[in-house]
Amino acid sequence: MADKTAEELLAELGIEVEAASPSPVSAHDERVIAGFEDIQRFVDEQGRVPQHGESRDIFERMYAVRLDRLRAMPEAVALLTPLDRQGLLQSGGGPAEEAAGDAAALLAQLGIDPVAENDITSLKHVRPTAERKAADEIANRSRCEDFEIFKPLFEKVRRELDGGVRQTRPFEVKAEIDAGRFFIVGGQMAYVAEKGEEFTQEYGDRDARLRVIYDNGTESNVLMRSLQRALNKDEAGRRITEPGAGPLFADTSEEADVESGTIYVLRSKSTLPYVAENRDIIHKIGVTGGKVETRISAAKNDPTYLLADVEIVATYELFNINRVRLEALLHRFLTPARLDLELPDRFGKLVRPREWYLIPLSVIDQVVAAIQDGSIDELSYDPATASLIARRA
Repeated sequence: MADKTAEELLAELGIEVEAASPSPVSAHDERVIAGFEDIQRFVDEQGRVPQHGESRDIFERMYAVRLDRLRAMPEAVALLTPLDRQGLLQSGGGPAEEAAGDAAALLAQLGIDPVAENDITSLKHVRPTAERKAADEIANRSRCEDFEIFKPLFEKVRRELDGGVRQTRPFEVKAEIDAGRFFIVGGQMAYVAEKGEEFTQEYGDRDARLRVIYDNGTESNVLMRSLQRALNKDEAGRRITEPGAGPLFADTSEEADVESGTIYVLRSKSTLPYVAENRDIIHKIGVTGGKVETRISAAKNDPTYLLADVEIVATYELFNINRVRLEALLHRFLTPARLDLELPDRFGKLVRPREWYLIPLSVIDQVVAAIQDGSIDELSYDPATASLIARRA
């Protein structure tokens, strides 16, 4: 008697076996659909098809260019026609010359030179192969379940772009990728909502895991290096500048705020004589987008933390803030109080840890309050009296 197959045995047990059906939609097709849904959402909200023209805002013009390109791509038309409830793919656009001219003007406004070999009439600026590969590198996107939290942020940034409060600039360095920053990648606005602790890749580069929210209601969990590559490969990839100076952070968050990080103050448990003698006034001050406890978990093995465990003595929550800029402001302000200490690391190499200061905790509270109310520019720290004093003119 021939052995029964696994399927036959399962059938005798009353278990139905269904063949796994491959997903009919590829990652590339999902992104094309997501881009088309952006246009549909615009039509729902505005009651009209996006138009070309310098009088239109930048996002409407981007949608107009995208729609023109989709109409010109037979494979995109075939994919999107079943979803085209508004008849957008059948609607005729303006003259080709007008569309191409506005696309070129749009690129010029974004600071991109549409030279001959990168002609805007090609598909290079709307889902080219290189861009699709870059998008594939930054992982598949999933639906953002809490998008209602982020939607007001995107709307606010659009208004600020329209009003000139923010601008778009070429993406330049990886350091620009931080929690709270906005970018344009793959034709969509992207918001870095969270940035995990940095780590070192096998090849020596620093990296971190990001949670990136897109203005079409999707999100992805990507590596910082992957987002960097995607922005570099996307010829229309841009960073969106920060708005003008305002309150750095608030005591409480408003409904539309997204927590951006924490100022933390640490005290060392080092047995180094000088540290032990002055433990109550020696503090490390920094800013992180993750959990402070996670950041300090390996302190005793890290010369940054004086090769000793530390305790958290104060934290200050931040909302909608550029953490890199704030940390630079803190460290610049506290330069007169910086601790000058040298110690050997685990390999015997002498290191000089930064971010440790001879400053009482009560004065740190005053510094944070001065940053909050905007008076920090009028003050300086006097190490002789361990107090804040009026800055000399």
